[in-house]
Amino acid sequence: MIAAALEAARNGRGGALVVRGVAGSGKSTLLAEAVADLPDMTVLRTSGVESESPLAFAALQRLLWPLRARVGTLPAPQQAALRAALGEAEGEGDRFLAFLGTLSLLADAGEDSPVVAVVDDAHWLDDASAAALLFAARRLEAEHVVLLFAAREGDDRRFDAPDLPTVLLGGVSGPDADALLAARADASIDPAVRDHLVEATAGNPLALVELSSALSGDQLAGRVPLPTPLPLTGGVERAFLDRYRRLPDDAQRLLLVAAADDTGRLTVVRDAADRLEAGEEALDAAERAGLLSVDGVVVSLYHPLVRSAVYRAATSAGRRAAHRALAEALHDDADRRAWHLAATADRPDVHVVSALDGVAERAASRGGHEAAAAAWSRAAELTESGEDRGRRLYLAASSAWLGAHPSRAVALAGAAAPHVTEPVLRARLLTLQGQIAWNTRSLNDGYDLILQAAQVAAEVDEEMAQQLAMLAASLSAFGARSPRPVDPTTLVGPGSADAGPRARAADALRRGFVAVSDRDWATASASFHEAFELTDADPVDDHVLQPNLGVAAWLVDDDERCLRLHEEQLTAARRSGALTMVEHALTRGVYTQVSTGAWSTAAAAAAEALPLASSTGHLGMTALPTVELALVEALRGDEGADLHLDEVAEIRERHRVGITDSIVLDLMQWARALRAADQPDTALHHLNQVQGPWVRRMAAPDLFDAAVRSGRTDIAQEWLDELTVFAAGVGTAAATALVEHGRAVVAVGNDAEEHFRRALAAHVHSPRVPNRARTELAFGEWLRRARRRVDAREHLRAALATFEELGAAPLAERAAQELRASGETARRRDVSTATDLTAQERQVAALVRQGLSNKDAAARLFVSPRTIDFHLRNVFSKLGVSSRAELTALALEL
Repeated sequence: MIAAALEAARNGRGGALVVRGVAGSGKSTLLAEAVADLPDMTVLRTSGVESESPLAFAALQRLLWPLRARVGTLPAPQQAALRAALGEAEGEGDRFLAFLGTLSLLADAGEDSPVVAVVDDAHWLDDASAAALLFAARRLEAEHVVLLFAAREGDDRRFDAPDLPTVLLGGVSGPDADALLAARADASIDPAVRDHLVEATAGNPLALVELSSALSGDQLAGRVPLPTPLPLTGGVERAFLDRYRRLPDDAQRLLLVAAADDTGRLTVVRDAADRLEAGEEALDAAERAGLLSVDGVVVSLYHPLVRSAVYRAATSAGRRAAHRALAEALHDDADRRAWHLAATADRPDVHVVSALDGVAERAASRGGHEAAAAAWSRAAELTESGEDRGRRLYLAASSAWLGAHPSRAVALAGAAAPHVTEPVLRARLLTLQGQIAWNTRSLNDGYDLILQAAQVAAEVDEEMAQQLAMLAASLSAFGARSPRPVDPTTLVGPGSADAGPRARAADALRRGFVAVSDRDWATASASFHEAFELTDADPVDDHVLQPNLGVAAWLVDDDERCLRLHEEQLTAARRSGALTMVEHALTRGVYTQVSTGAWSTAAAAAAEALPLASSTGHLGMTALPTVELALVEALRGDEGADLHLDEVAEIRERHRVGITDSIVLDLMQWARALRAADQPDTALHHLNQVQGPWVRRMAAPDLFDAAVRSGRTDIAQEWLDELTVFAAGVGTAAATALVEHGRAVVAVGNDAEEHFRRALAAHVHSPRVPNRARTELAFGEWLRRARRRVDAREHLRAALATFEELGAAPLAERAAQELRASGETARRRDVSTATDLTAQERQVAALVRQGLSNKDAAARLFVSPRTIDFHLRNVFSKLGVSSRAELTALALEL
């Protein structure tokens, strides 16, 4: 499998492979052998180090060091972020831009010669390096790059990459075990002895090698009985520990320093050991024992288990002494020095806390949020109880959340709560807890926490309180409820006439969201349009206000504004590399894209959002893009919808989905109804379980159809009454057309025709192309049943043309059958082959049609330029064009 991965990289098919096994199973040896002689490839190496795990991007820095001269060729935002992440430049560094920079750098190096990056002891990678490397590994497609990871099984700390190809190493036996045992033995190995040792060690290669040294030749040959118990009864670690304890005291101190060190630099280990009176003789003794080796200026322990055995066997006083010596030796490395000082402290210490604050601030500025969380958490432990401890715990919780570790963030925020009394900080802490709750646990819990935050902020910070009140109202619009009788409208006073347009827009949004929760659509529409007028002339990029403007437009079916706002949000998020906001804009824009018939765009957006949601570490967030894919597939009659619906059900069972769960459930029901369209009763059962008014409006044509075919016009009338109230309040053409369509299909006698014609007249002013086609189909069917076949054909032709353009195969077939029944042969039109493109090919084509270069398109889609080129060639082939100019000239919907 390793050989195949290397060959694929040579041929431009990038990928990754994880080699897993218990300690001593031969992972490192296997990878070292595989890349020992590769003259045609660039080999990069790094490894995780247990004591280095709190240092952000430490392992990534070692891996990319040979490529540092290429960093200057990256796009400026990636270049700045990667330099900041690697500690080569000051300033704020965006985490995901650094990840993208890593991918781009590897891909760029692969253009000169194929790259193989070997990552040993991946389970001990610092979290930031692991996240960056997994981000790259999951996006290797057309690159000459392969990532090979070695990760230990059965350890408390795991390398979590279940989606990557994996090799699991087991034990050895037979001739392989003979070879290992004979490596240090002077005599032949008795087969019975060999089999006994294999059974006792489960064939662990390292254990067999250690046994070959611990047993005599006569014992291995079967002439002398084996000792009972075997020397390795306590595990491989015990063998190293026994060897360590036979060393002189000074050699033991030197080995302890080497075990506590995370630099691997001989000068650092020697300097620290000298401070503990362990000099040249101690180093020689450790080398002769086979526990340590020196290669030039690099010092290495024989095996990671040597490190853990030595460190765990030392007394706490001995460990503190070793860390103190290393801190003194590392006077020019502030981050490592701080962590070694922290390891020496067993009580509050302001100097150590100050050093850890510096570590956290530097890590956070580089996007190393996990490292920042660890540093602030340790600093809090060494802080006297009080507000300062609470502040550091809050900062640790915030960093843990940004680093995609929600459970740790919850624990840290909970620990901070008793210590935080200052109102502004308390409001921020409550807001963080609310954000975590509504995304990963409970919408109602999150809403209640935001209400508390707004109440606290109202006493000290009017601007913060206004924004929190607006956020609380937004959550209430989606059904959030709190046990406390607090109305978001009463938390703050009306916006001042002297306030700026953004503050007044936030106030208008707050009033609109409250009206939505009361289903007062007229007030909601008026308030939202007040906010739109305040911000249209000067678009905002506020991370709270701007997304909620888009939500407001969606809630009142302002389709054109909704599409524009989400496109603005998406463009800004792509430009800044803000991955979570890219995911948000992609998934929220899907609703209006589906409604307006931009189904290919919707599918591409959901497909792009899916890996981005996964990258956040909150797997519940993958439910929304997955169900959106299922919905588009169901609309098109694609059987892939069933697989995606099963995946959504599994995601919901295993993970908390949070604020989007109600929408996910509604979209699931709609997609299931579409899959059961030929069974009206079943379809109606699913549709009538849809709860959210926004999804009910999107699915209404299917509900009307299923209800009439099932003889349940009473249900259709209930939905129609609800839609009538909405249409009266918002006054949009789309809402008017939908109401008239509903009235037509439930009408008795000739009244239907007038309602159909009113619906079609309203559709002229609505961008909801699929709904117009549904009205054309329903009207055509009604006319044919009324024996007005010639009149029916006009509407059936229009419906068929639109359904074919959309790729709505089930409805296109239904329209074709009706057209044939009217006496006209339905000929399939030559429609755009854009529906043959994959989701990513559509994204690439759309960006290229905007005039973006491969490098710029790659930055927007979080992939490499070579991947863009690969997909673009496929686009050219499928669409029958040979240039960017020809692609731009095509009239097609992407």
